Amino acid sequence: MADLTIQPTAKFLKAGTLLAAVVFLTLEVAYLVEWPDQVRWVMAVPPLILLWPLAQWIKRSLTKATITGDRLRYESGFPSKSTRTIQLSKVQDVRVDQRMTQRMFGVGNISIETAGEASRLTLHNVDDPQGLADEILNRSQHGHATPL
Repeated sequence: MADLTIQPTAKFLKAGTLLAAVVFLTLEVAYLVEWPDQVRWVMAVPPLILLWPLAQWIKRSLTKATITGDRLRYESGFPSKSTRTIQLSKVQDVRVDQRMTQRMFGVGNISIETAGEASRLTLHNVDDPQGLADEILNRSQHGHATPL
């Protein structure tokens, strides 16, 4: 059975990076054309706009869920890391929630309900959420993978 790794989508990250780059370039051009006599430290402001996509990229790369064999492992965080491991046999329900904007981009949130104390795990903004939910349920009930 092949491992399945789930990460938040990069669609919103790409769109945010593109928007930040457009704002960055607009501010640079406006400074050079409209305000050439201003203090030079003002040029430090546009690069700060690019910090948001960078922070989102780091956050995305440090959050993942992996299905290996009969377990689902959810890892997140840096510098302190949190790992939660769930036995697939204890999965009782998998729910998909999609806001309107998520539906437009084909992403959604998956909530996995398990037997036990901390019974809910939510994976935010994943691609093809219904396909992933079906795959998680199939693996939890039958112990094998089906093609996505």
